[in-house]
Amino acid sequence: MNKAELVAHVAKESELSKDSAEKAVDATFKNIEKALSGGDTVRIVGFGNFQVAQRKASVGRNPRTGAEVQIPASKVPKFRAGKALKEACNS
Repeated sequence: MNKAELVAHVAKESELSKDSAEKAVDATFKNIEKALSGGDTVRIVGFGNFQVAQRKASVGRNPRTGAEVQIPASKVPKFRAGKALKEACNS
């Protein structure tokens, strides 16, 4: 499912226009992004948790040349599915 399909489903289920549903979906994603960039965790009960994880610096290898490459430390978004979402996927 892509974003347009998600917007269409939200519009249908919530009885909103597609324009209103798109604004709601965009606002949801924007606020999750804003919270994560501020270092917060977003917990949605029954769905899951969005958080920022710290990835350590490491040494990688270029498969073509075999040369070692330094990979810098970085922060990455992380999602952990909630119990209800896991159960929905397994039913």
